[in-house]
Amino acid sequence: MNRLYYVISVLLLTLFLTSCSEKEKDQEWVSLFNGENLDGWETYLSYQPGSGNEEIIGVNKDPDNIFSVVDGNIRIDGRIWGALTTVEEFENYHLRFKFKWGEKRYPPRENEKRDSGLLYHCVGPHGAQSDHWMRSHESQIMEGDCGDYHSLDGAQIDVHVDSVEIDGRINLKYSETGHLLEGVHQRVIKSGTYEKPTGQWNEMELIVDNGNITHIMNGNVVLKATNSSQSINGKLVPLTKGKIQFQSEAAEVFYKDIEIKAL
Repeated sequence: MNRLYYVISVLLLTLFLTSCSEKEKDQEWVSLFNGENLDGWETYLSYQPGSGNEEIIGVNKDPDNIFSVVDGNIRIDGRIWGALTTVEEFENYHLRFKFKWGEKRYPPRENEKRDSGLLYHCVGPHGAQSDHWMRSHESQIMEGDCGDYHSLDGAQIDVHVDSVEIDGRINLKYSETGHLLEGVHQRVIKSGTYEKPTGQWNEMELIVDNGNITHIMNGNVVLKATNSSQSINGKLVPLTKGKIQFQSEAAEVFYKDIEIKAL
């Protein structure tokens, strides 16, 4: 009897592990960029800050070719601010992609760090944040600051942080052993710097799962957060899905190998 029980247990365990393995195989990486055109994406352009012209250009209007495909890569020129946005919304996923900086920089940031950004859980209208971007979370893509967290249009997180002084100001820095701060809607500095020199390809990853967030830079976890949320009509509600945006923000940048896997 004991032997029969053992055999049945082994068979059930084998079936369970086989099922898990097959389920994992089902969750394949899916490309969000075909290397040829911007199918599956829409463009949004606002204006160049400081130019004296603040007329919104709008959705899928790109007279200056700010967003294009060059040598199989997405090129974002950066001169006009805005974003390249997925048409589809996503929830509970692992995203990965590669990026590198181009040479061009434009006013009003022509003498500052090159800047772009990965925006995720993007919801609501285009331009909700400063006329340029949707309500969202940001994994910063900026020289020296890749993986920092930013809140756009009031999205917020709970995150473990330490307080650090930079240039005479107190900032928040992610620390796995830091104190838990709730309802954060400001910059949180990543835990470490793992960027490659300007002009080389970097890989950024993002994992979002039921309100939990992980920023990964060149294979290194640099920030974790929980309780992704937003305020609607004065009530705090979960923010667990939305579109994905890549910012156009005064610097030339290239993207490739944009892939997503459902969790």
